Amino acid sequence: QGMADYLVSQVANPSVTIAFDSRNYSELFARQAALTLCANGVKVYLYNTLHPVPMLSFALRYLKTTAGIVITASHNPAKYNGYKVYWSDGGQVTPPHDIGIAERVAAVVPGAIRTMSQSEAKASALLSNVPESVDEAYYSMVTESLARPGLLSSSSVTVAYTPLHGAGNIPVRTILAKLGVHCEVVEQQELPDGDFPTVSMPNPEDPQAMRLAIGLGIQCKADIVLGTDPDGDRLGIAIPSGPNKDSFSLLTGNQIAVLLCDYLIQTWKERSQEGARQPLVVKSIVTTDLVREIAEKNGAACVDVLTGFKYIAEKIAALEHSAKQFFLFGCEESFGYLSVPQVRDKDAVSTAVLAVEMMSHYASKGLSLKERLNQIYDSYGYYTEAVLSFTYEGSAGKQKMADIMKDFRSLKVSDTFAGYTITEATDLLHGGPDGLPPSDVIILRFTTGDKLVVRPSGTEPKVKYYLFFHTDGKDRESFKATLQEKIANFK
Repeated sequence: QGMADYLVSQVANPSVTIAFDSRNYSELFARQAALTLCANGVKVYLYNTLHPVPMLSFALRYLKTTAGIVITASHNPAKYNGYKVYWSDGGQVTPPHDIGIAERVAAVVPGAIRTMSQSEAKASALLSNVPESVDEAYYSMVTESLARPGLLSSSSVTVAYTPLHGAGNIPVRTILAKLGVHCEVVEQQELPDGDFPTVSMPNPEDPQAMRLAIGLGIQCKADIVLGTDPDGDRLGIAIPSGPNKDSFSLLTGNQIAVLLCDYLIQTWKERSQEGARQPLVVKSIVTTDLVREIAEKNGAACVDVLTGFKYIAEKIAALEHSAKQFFLFGCEESFGYLSVPQVRDKDAVSTAVLAVEMMSHYASKGLSLKERLNQIYDSYGYYTEAVLSFTYEGSAGKQKMADIMKDFRSLKVSDTFAGYTITEATDLLHGGPDGLPPSDVIILRFTTGDKLVVRPSGTEPKVKYYLFFHTDGKDRESFKATLQEKIANFK
């Protein structure tokens, strides 16, 4: 109701596209949201089957609706559900819309919530299904975005894939099939199930969630293992540890970002014309600086944004009519990636297909993804990361978190922290470089070239330390031997 009140206050003839994932009650909540919006005179396009986040983002742009909604709790445990809101550009809402919607929601009083029956909504032409042609348009867009689609159909690639009981299943497999790629799916995790019975958390970041997919990869001698979360915005990747494909290594979110960024930039360099627009790579402030290094050393620009893909979407929107730059790639270390500007949220579906193309391209040159990653380290230096989380429950914990951030704000250049000497201290409380908006974040750089980003979690009673380490590419084995000791200094 609050959403409807805000839409009606903002535009004449508002419209909304609504999607839902496989979570318990997602479809019910989506239908109720649709009927409440319709009862307020809002035109609604509702998917009649589960669809992932990126397809909703694409659809609302394709259908030119005012806003979009996805009923999902993304990668969180089964007991949760939630509500993602998008604006007409296809990105999740940012100011002023997020604040405006929240204010309208808070102002709703009992008895003021309108609804109508589904038959009434359809009879009044306020409720329609999202046309199937929108799915086909998305599939075509993804295949057309590939640089080497013929490579996939001409090579005998085997993919092992898990949708983790979620909405990625049909779109990922449909596009791979169109490209002639053989895809084996984890049978126990293939069908939608909001209880997520095979995992404690349906998050491809969690090694346990990828366990069955890796087992399938070993069994079918897969070239690559892929996993998407229930709403299809996060992508996990495991690669063969050796040529026999009898064991697989999970890539970190940063390693995936690095490989994809490098591949897209090398592809651009091969095809770019003199005087062409410069590619822009957008990353979150807690994503590895190796992405920036690769971009800038190869003629691309790179900007940092706050954590949250909606900020990457804002940068894409700002480039739409630019004569100087175009969007190439957006990434977050938390397994979120985007290379197609027709979508404005992280897209595990198109990125899964891109990852298969990337793997096939290197295979055609006799290289594995593991070998390509090592080549990147040789060229740019070895980068690795760690995240430490410290939990502080209750009201006392809230005060403790505030005190921790206050203590960090007192640190200045030449001070030491965890045995490291500070060379640069950046406080984003009042905004920062690259037009970063105000945020409760501290960034410390040290004489060693290492970096620490500290921020309170936005969803949990935690303070998070993001640690970034860097050394010469040839020195990485001795560096790895001392890594745990380095991390322990910050605990």
